[in-house]
Amino acid sequence: MKKDAKFVKHVNCEECGSSDGNALYDDGSAFCFVCKTYTKDSSMQEQEQVQPSNANLKVYSKNMAEDKNYQDIPDRKLTAATCKAYGISVVKDAQGNIIKHVYPYYNTDGSHVANKFRVVANKTFPTEGNISDAALFGQKNFPAKGKYITITEGELDAASTYQMFGSQWPCVSVRSATTAVSDVQKNMDYLNSFDNVVLCFDKDKAGREAANQVASLFEPNKCSIVKLTTFKDASDYLKAGSREEFTKAWWNAEPYTPAGIINLGNLGESLYEEDFCESVSYPWPSLNEKTFGCRTGELVTWTSGSGMGKSSVLRELMHYFLYHTKDNIGILALEENTKKTAFNLMAVEANQRLYIKEIRDQFTREQMTRWEEKTIGTGRLFAFDHFGSISNDEILSRIRYMAKALDCKWIFLDHLSILVSGQEDGDERRGIDVLMTKLRSLVEETGISLNLVSHLRRASSSKSHEEGGEVSLAHLRGSHSIAQLSDMVYALERNQQETDDTLANTTLVRVLKNRYSGEVGPATYLFYDKDTGRLTEISNPFEIKDEEEGEVF
Repeated sequence: MKKDAKFVKHVNCEECGSSDGNALYDDGSAFCFVCKTYTKDSSMQEQEQVQPSNANLKVYSKNMAEDKNYQDIPDRKLTAATCKAYGISVVKDAQGNIIKHVYPYYNTDGSHVANKFRVVANKTFPTEGNISDAALFGQKNFPAKGKYITITEGELDAASTYQMFGSQWPCVSVRSATTAVSDVQKNMDYLNSFDNVVLCFDKDKAGREAANQVASLFEPNKCSIVKLTTFKDASDYLKAGSREEFTKAWWNAEPYTPAGIINLGNLGESLYEEDFCESVSYPWPSLNEKTFGCRTGELVTWTSGSGMGKSSVLRELMHYFLYHTKDNIGILALEENTKKTAFNLMAVEANQRLYIKEIRDQFTREQMTRWEEKTIGTGRLFAFDHFGSISNDEILSRIRYMAKALDCKWIFLDHLSILVSGQEDGDERRGIDVLMTKLRSLVEETGISLNLVSHLRRASSSKSHEEGGEVSLAHLRGSHSIAQLSDMVYALERNQQETDDTLANTTLVRVLKNRYSGEVGPATYLFYDKDTGRLTEISNPFEIKDEEEGEVF
């Protein structure tokens, strides 16, 4: 560099691959501040004045030997013959160390249109020329039509696969996982000319996803995917000397099938491996006979007319699950505050209606503390302390937090209707559809058991639900999605106007939907004791034997 040489601009460095670390001066010299390489002649200037194009390839070739001396790449175990087959050349430093690989790209008519470089020091991959117009790497070497063609995710992988198969079968490469789909789409006619297309992408997530996306472009049974296990890619297998293991994996490549479709004959021993889910019985044996209890991973809906005891049933379940599991329990009671929820749970433990202040005042603080310690004092009960209006997303966020952060396995939401009644657009049916779909997805995502309360629409028959009218799935308020997306649906039926005190306080639990065992219909009768506030299972009090017909109805 002359003393009076003036700086012109920053350019890329061919030695280290830096995109702008090289300082170009007006005398044609250059100095890279990254790798400290000094260039005396003006070839760098000539190269940088040409924009990336086919002309740039000529400049690059000018800086290399006219007859490329293809040689081994020892660190990748590639032979000179393989490199020559793919046109892979190398650039060395003054000490003879390989500092760069050069991978030539051609278009479909065989014209050299681009180069891709692998800078060994920092594993960057700069390019020159119109590489986006190029065919697949290596495609020029293999004429169309044949039994097999392998597509890899990298140039070294294509060359390594070719070498491990004794240089017999065509092996090509896409530019990267991110360009794989577009690279293959541009060359579908060529690839479809082969009987079998084998994808051997990297073992990482990006490679697996790209392989599935590419495979979906081909007709059924055309494409197979190699599942690599020990090493990341084909080049690593060659480097490790694991040719036999690689070829075995290649021959065992499985035909691509869209996600979610499997051959049941391939289940093997996994058929007998039980999917993990926790289950707990209900407090009422007759209900267990039809349902086999309650399980995590299920969305359970409880429904009835107004004032039929849905909240009482949920309180019983919360208390029962507290004693019969070791799991945390989440509660989103949207029509009561957290103090009311706490007293409701303590009431079940005490067999007293502690949620009524006048009854609560009859007991000492010591008695209240004892019931508190056995319920909310366990630290396993979490309630949502809400204020004012609540959005659906806020509820979903709280349920997800309870499930994932607080490890709640059993969550109770009381009730669905209040969430959609305040929506601005006023479309309750659509609101329920959207919310139920999100709740169903949330149950699948977290594996919780979600017990949900939903109201009924008014009965069209002369007998209302509050008068003991029979409930069906069609009576669920607002949307069919409640029935469709729930695993279990239970209805509570009771005639509040019954003159007989026992009958007026007896609730029939009817199973409307049972995805687990399929058994539906009347399940159990629960009697509400006004002194204790508890629900206990009893025999059917409505059963009347007709003396003349001998029928039960």
